[in-house]
Amino acid sequence: MHRARRVLVVGIDGVRLDTLARVPTPHLDTVADSGFLAPVTVAESTPTMSGPCWATIVTGVRVTKHAVWSNDLSGHRLGVFPDFITRLARQDGRRTYVAAAWEPLVTVADGGPMFRRPTRLTHHAPAADTPQAWEDADEATVRDAVAVLTHEDPEASFVYLGAPDETAHHLGCGTAYEESVAAADHRLGRLLTALRTRPAYADEAWTVLVVTDHGHRDEGGHGGASEAERTAWLACAGPDITAGARPLRPVRHEDVAAQVYAALDRTPDSHWTLDGTAVPTLPQAVLLDMDGTLVDTEPLWLDAAREVAAAHGHTLTDEEGAGVLGRTCADTAAYLATLSPGAAADQALESDLEDTFLTAVEKGVRLRPGARDLLDRLADGNIPAALVSASPRRVVDAVLKTLGAEVFRTTVADGETDRSKPHPDPYLEAAARLHLPPGACLVVEDSPTGIAAAEAAGCRVVAVPSATPVDAAPGRMVLESLAHLTVF
Repeated sequence: MHRARRVLVVGIDGVRLDTLARVPTPHLDTVADSGFLAPVTVAESTPTMSGPCWATIVTGVRVTKHAVWSNDLSGHRLGVFPDFITRLARQDGRRTYVAAAWEPLVTVADGGPMFRRPTRLTHHAPAADTPQAWEDADEATVRDAVAVLTHEDPEASFVYLGAPDETAHHLGCGTAYEESVAAADHRLGRLLTALRTRPAYADEAWTVLVVTDHGHRDEGGHGGASEAERTAWLACAGPDITAGARPLRPVRHEDVAAQVYAALDRTPDSHWTLDGTAVPTLPQAVLLDMDGTLVDTEPLWLDAAREVAAAHGHTLTDEEGAGVLGRTCADTAAYLATLSPGAAADQALESDLEDTFLTAVEKGVRLRPGARDLLDRLADGNIPAALVSASPRRVVDAVLKTLGAEVFRTTVADGETDRSKPHPDPYLEAAARLHLPPGACLVVEDSPTGIAAAEAAGCRVVAVPSATPVDAAPGRMVLESLAHLTVF
């Protein structure tokens, strides 16, 4: 089923990374646990101020391009390098939404607005420049954002919370600051609840990014080059990211806008000259199908099915042959029995299929292009790998002589779970043996049957079709070859 892609970016101003280790932030933890949380170092050329940092975050280009050098945005080049909200609204006709209290983000104050043209806007300026006034403004902002996110349908949204930054400026990074960070996390929780209570939520694929712009000195304040000021962070979760993923490279502020475009399946135009890219990540484990994915045994399996069918008086058509791919011996035997009324009992057909297929496999199998390199990269990166097959154990063990049993932490064969593919049981079993949630695992499959099993288990999928075409979908990448699986 098609699921509509949606993105929510929550920007929380001035939250030190080390503060997150001291302050309970259960809602941010939910996002991080479902994807990743990574430190971001503000570039040396970028002043550690809100204007330059947020401009880099929302445009996807560095300060030398957007030309926002301070909290006065005057002289900017945001018309040439607009924010992702404006690009999506003006160039693609997408519904976008911004909610923010800080005036330069959404009004003409101090050379703004940074967000040039959202299709929907919420703005509640603080009544005074005090910590409590900013808490009140954030509260009003989130109240309106919850209503919009619950009952309307923005495809890309940005919600800004400014109270932690203002509290640090006035009171330093002590108890009041930590309480403000906790309050911001509570507001994040309300935004996440708004997504989950949307009437269409089950038919949507949401990516959530939570990001801060800079840190603070202990006494409060920023703009300098200290580690405390230059250390920011990004948390990201969505259908294209496995739980607990590990970024392959350092994460940068300019990657946020690129991540938004990727989450919406929007390929950036080269003329945008973005400096950021979507963050490549490594999963906690990779679960691999065998037949048609790692080894070129699908033709052997199809020949075995044809041979057994012919022995029982039926010539398997191409269409019928497609129906046996990715299926177990038991399922295929039951299928052949319906095609050959005079055939033997299912159990006899199943035995014939297994013996015929095993004989062919024992003569030798060829690896699929890129298979050996993929297995070597998993081993070199110390990423646990599991083999999850619909073939019988005798066939799996025969193929492991070619693949090398030592490269897999565990293997699951047909008959070792209550149900086999297309049911989720084999992938659930493999994840359990690795002591990981299914959402932390990436599955590599070739057939619709196996893909259905993996997605039902809650795994992210890379499909490398062998005999049957496969469409891309949220949480599913489609590649022509394992050799193209360079990042996860």
